[in-house]
Amino acid sequence: MTETGTAAGVPFIAVPPEGGARADAPVVVGWHLMDAPRSEAAFAAALPLAGLDAWRIYLGLPKMGARLPAGGMDELMGLGYEDAVMLMHGPVNAEAADEFDAALGALREQFGIGGALGLFGGSAGAGVALEVTTRRDDVTALVGISPMLQLRPVVATLGKLFGVDYQWTPESEEVADRMDYVARAGALAATPTLLVVGAEDEPTAFLEPAQELVARTTGASDLVVIDGMGHALAEEPGLEPAPQTPHAAEVDAHAVAWFRQHLGA
Repeated sequence: MTETGTAAGVPFIAVPPEGGARADAPVVVGWHLMDAPRSEAAFAAALPLAGLDAWRIYLGLPKMGARLPAGGMDELMGLGYEDAVMLMHGPVNAEAADEFDAALGALREQFGIGGALGLFGGSAGAGVALEVTTRRDDVTALVGISPMLQLRPVVATLGKLFGVDYQWTPESEEVADRMDYVARAGALAATPTLLVVGAEDEPTAFLEPAQELVARTTGASDLVVIDGMGHALAEEPGLEPAPQTPHAAEVDAHAVAWFRQHLGA
């Protein structure tokens, strides 16, 4: 039975293992995209990890989903126009990573979860999964979908899309350095890492960094490119659960296979 609530202030959706709840079951925890699906509920519908014998936990990002600013998506987009690094991407990534340990502890206590840990996420949520992995030594498997691996090319791509010429500062450069997971590949240690990128996604922002990260990892790693897929995993507006798209179903199958191989789930 699916459970919803908050864990240490973080909104979550929890789905028990296919084989039934038990203390030794693995747990996979994921964060949604800023694009569709852009809430934990919509992400759970797009990527249910069907058939995985593990707890599946979907966490809401700061400033998104149930924690959208009072002005909703318009206010969030306004923050992005004002300063995409210092007011949106940087804080969302850092705050989500900072709150993870307490949220996971609360979830383990609430549901009696004691098994191995896997992390996954889409786009900005994949960046959070990577950031958390660099901070912990117990992440057994990692899956990033349309992953934000380097902030600078993403900001450049968004700037072209929205007609914004981002002015970098020493402070925003520092954030971009921290969120450059290609340069920080060594901090992932030997964590088995699967990256899934759409063939129609922007190559310099997503495909090329994924190729470089896989080349730099020391543990098991793989890159899967999905033909015909862009950046999003669901149809707009992406706030509420929606039928799974064919591309999301492909991503789901690859993620399940990776977690089964490396988590024994």
